[in-house]
Amino acid sequence: MTETEKIKKQYGYENASAADVLTQQQIIAANEFCEDYKKFLDDCKTEREAVNTVVAQARGRGFKPFEYGKSYSAGDKIYYNNRGKSLILAVVGEKPVDAGVNIIAAHIDSPRIDLKPNPLYEDGEMAFFKTHYYGGIKKYQWPTVPLALHGVVVKKDGTELEIRIGEKDNDPIFYITDLLPHLADDQVKKPMYQAVPGESLNVLVGSLPVSGEGGDRIKNAVLKYLGENYGICEEDFISSELTFVPQMKARDIGFDRSLIGSYGHDDRVCAYPCARVLLDMDYTPERTAVAVLADKEETGSAGNTGMNTNFLYDFICELAGGQGVNVRKTLAASRCLSADVNALFDPNFPEVYEKRNSAFINHGVCLTKYTGARGKSGTNDASAEFVGLVRKILNDAGVVWQTGELGKVDAGGGGTVAMFIAKLNIEVVDIGVGVISMHAPYEVVSKLDVHSAYNAFAAFVRNSK
Repeated sequence: MTETEKIKKQYGYENASAADVLTQQQIIAANEFCEDYKKFLDDCKTEREAVNTVVAQARGRGFKPFEYGKSYSAGDKIYYNNRGKSLILAVVGEKPVDAGVNIIAAHIDSPRIDLKPNPLYEDGEMAFFKTHYYGGIKKYQWPTVPLALHGVVVKKDGTELEIRIGEKDNDPIFYITDLLPHLADDQVKKPMYQAVPGESLNVLVGSLPVSGEGGDRIKNAVLKYLGENYGICEEDFISSELTFVPQMKARDIGFDRSLIGSYGHDDRVCAYPCARVLLDMDYTPERTAVAVLADKEETGSAGNTGMNTNFLYDFICELAGGQGVNVRKTLAASRCLSADVNALFDPNFPEVYEKRNSAFINHGVCLTKYTGARGKSGTNDASAEFVGLVRKILNDAGVVWQTGELGKVDAGGGGTVAMFIAKLNIEVVDIGVGVISMHAPYEVVSKLDVHSAYNAFAAFVRNSK
């Protein structure tokens, strides 16, 4: 070994691919883990579906509904279902909660196309739904994509109806039209963000009229269908949460099947491992372990099911009160992994990445000290001490991990729920799976990276120091 090689080995840093570090058995385990993750993706295309699925799994593994005012003891497994759209899982630890709580927090909402309150109209002998997109999307990516309709309708009599149309093989699907290239000279000359205006993301839902005379015969045909098959009238749309999501299922990508393509990796690729860590817990941890699956991250975490509200704070207050300990001490001693995705280096668009500080596919879960935009605006910036602790936890557990930023400093940026958790005086750092084509209708992740996230979260909640 040359002197240069010795120095590099002793003092240098080089992140290796998981494929070069893991055993064949570990790679097989990662692939098996991701089979269940793919099913989760197909079953949980909205935050409501994710909550329902995880609650059912939690009940099957001995978790009980959280009760205000109740005192919980070591080993108790509880869940707090916040209005059907966000969820907390917890396993009470051996130490009192003022020794600190280990929290992993992800979000379960994804960019999508929502219906407007008064959506249905007829034009050009076709029926459409007017929409309002949810979260940060490239609008031009959504036309011509097969869509399914998911959500809930609260009808005029107060009953609640769940809707899921387009996922079964014999279901109809839905569609946003686009302009043919033969007539698109003006469209293609526009900036990409202007080529498809938000008000043109109208979803095609029918074309055959009801018999007879008069106007809106195609719209009325749709209303008749909805009334006869679902008991829905037009006014019911006002009290509904209906959304269009890509109809495609999660599939392996590549000859080696090492990647997963799907809608909704951001951030269910972190939410699923978070939940699994708590669901798989077959021991009583020393520190109470908490997993948070939050709503509304893609629109700024506002609202009573998002992280910029008190539902996590209230939950921890209840745990502390039930044990007769100081909640402020509990929060100050607690720590959190904000489990959210980062961007993977994409060689097709190298100009927006700073390669030395980018995450790479198959290199493990990505630890991100800060997010934000440009001058670290709108971010939690984790302390060196906490980053050092997390780094040690990952290394001691043999987790394959890397670090990375969200592109070049002036290229853009993004945020996570970390800043809202830090507001509670909790130590927090971002860590999550890297994604290719983030916020697209169909995103890509690595199976090895997904399993690395699970291993990282499991190591973190086990740590008692």
